[in-house]
Amino acid sequence: MTTRLTVAQAVVRFLANQYSERDGVEQRLVPGCFGIFGHGNVAGMGQALLEVAHNSTPEPGVLPYHLARNEQGMVHAAVGFARMRNRLQAMAATASIGPGSTNMLTGAALATTNRIPVLLLPSDVFATRVASPVLQELEDPRTYDVSVNDAFRPVSRFFDRVWRPEQLPSALLGAMRVLTDPADTGAVTIALPQDVQAEAHDWPDELFARRVWHIARPVPEPAALARAAALIRSARRPLVVAGGGVHYSEATEALRRFAEATGIPVADTQAGKGALLWDHPQAVGGVGSTGSPVANALAREAGVVIGVGTRYSDFTTASRTAFQNPDVRFVNLNVAAFDAAKHAGEMLVADAREGLDALTEALTGFRVENTWSERVQEWNRVVDEAFNRGHQPLPAQTEVLGALNEEMAPRDVVVQAAGSMPGDLQMLWRARDPKQYHVEYAYSCMGYEIAGGLGVKMAAPDREVFVLVGDGSYLMMASEIVTAVSEGIKLNLVIVQNHGFASIGALSESLGSQRFGTSYRYRNPETGQLDGAKLPVDLAANAESLGADVIRVRTIEEFREAIHRARAADRTTAIHIETDPLAPVPSSESWWDVPVSEVARLDSTEQARKTYEAQKAQQRPLVAPPPT
Repeated sequence: MTTRLTVAQAVVRFLANQYSERDGVEQRLVPGCFGIFGHGNVAGMGQALLEVAHNSTPEPGVLPYHLARNEQGMVHAAVGFARMRNRLQAMAATASIGPGSTNMLTGAALATTNRIPVLLLPSDVFATRVASPVLQELEDPRTYDVSVNDAFRPVSRFFDRVWRPEQLPSALLGAMRVLTDPADTGAVTIALPQDVQAEAHDWPDELFARRVWHIARPVPEPAALARAAALIRSARRPLVVAGGGVHYSEATEALRRFAEATGIPVADTQAGKGALLWDHPQAVGGVGSTGSPVANALAREAGVVIGVGTRYSDFTTASRTAFQNPDVRFVNLNVAAFDAAKHAGEMLVADAREGLDALTEALTGFRVENTWSERVQEWNRVVDEAFNRGHQPLPAQTEVLGALNEEMAPRDVVVQAAGSMPGDLQMLWRARDPKQYHVEYAYSCMGYEIAGGLGVKMAAPDREVFVLVGDGSYLMMASEIVTAVSEGIKLNLVIVQNHGFASIGALSESLGSQRFGTSYRYRNPETGQLDGAKLPVDLAANAESLGADVIRVRTIEEFREAIHRARAADRTTAIHIETDPLAPVPSSESWWDVPVSEVARLDSTEQARKTYEAQKAQQRPLVAPPPT
């Protein structure tokens, strides 16, 4: 039997019948579709989603449509949603030809870098080329089969273009395979030429049957498990580095059991924050460039590093200066062999939960001595001081984070992405629930925060979501406030105003570049530089104009009260507070490799170069010797 539908109608019908399953729990794989319509998709995907909305299909309402305000923003929202759902569900996003589609490129890169599944449906040029060149078409004189959508290829884990209806089934099935592959997921892109979207075809009914995609939990290979356990047993000072894979595999309880059975301390990455709650005896905080001094001291001493679900970014390894033991070895438990092989580690290719449980059993009777509790207690006192600094005349950013951390309920979620706050958050935040901490730092994309927070709230409507956004990121993308208001999705926004790029300003100063070009100022007619008076930008008024309720505060006491007012509200509410970007922050006692000019006429740059060369000398290749 066949059913006659357009390509776009077939896409919608197919997506509505895809399910994921893990541990016996089934759920809709693609529960909704973001979109902005233009001439490339309004008559194709737009018409197909309209039919669903008007209940004219056999299964009405199974693919809800959400109107976004920015194409990049809607991909960020899809990422926030999928990450909050531990990659068991993925939202779709449709955009028009040309700029509508290429606006999604940054979101695609973010999704793939973070290994988060999203389904992108960019519209494309006419397959028939009957009217070429059409509006917004890129012409390449070397070939006629290239369009701007080819730019998605390097930032997608799967890419296909459906030139003919007959190609759609294989493209859709290939897309679902990658969306549900825990080792090889990210942005999945199916480019849909605008004429093909509206073209009718007779489809086999089997294409629209209910299909369940089973997400596997690979178990460790016995010989690899034995090698890994033997290496850990040989270590005097082992350290666990818990990454995002612990969360995605829902292995936080398995990690707790492993830590309690072995006594091995657990540090975490940005994506892994909360894998072991902050007050657990084995928890030593974030590791790397923006980590805690305790975790970084243990990292320098560690004889064996057990990486669980981490991809070892430069922030985690402090640009390969974190692990200084000359004999350091790595055991890498990861569902992706690509990551398990890093640093010539002992590869344990498996699901994080299955691998941790297997390691716990294999290490029965093995336990290390706790030598770090006093250092943790001292660090906690430093954090308390940073949270309660009493900085004047404007509060320090660490005080804002501390007040939010203390006033939020354990199941509330904090969302952040870029600027100085991710570093302060990894160093200082005390996660009291595995899903409380949501910081996008693989791509560290300015503008992610509000859009990502929208996706988080859609994925977890029973949790309060607090979006932390600096003025730099806010100005990059605040448009999805309108989407949240339109959808009746309540967000709590904390807008931190410091009149510039605080993170890059501090980095610039440390590199001898004197914070050049990092402050929001008038151009000074006397100097010709952007070093005049502060700009009179009112972000609170802007948020209010987009539909949010606004609370303006000046002190930390007022901020604490505003948190409770926002939490009790039933509408999206923004809290605006100004901070001092020059207020001190505790040191991570670590480093990040950002090259400094080798020659310069500025004394500040020359001094920074000397510091850089001294730190650079501490870098190590992290290539462990083969086992003897």
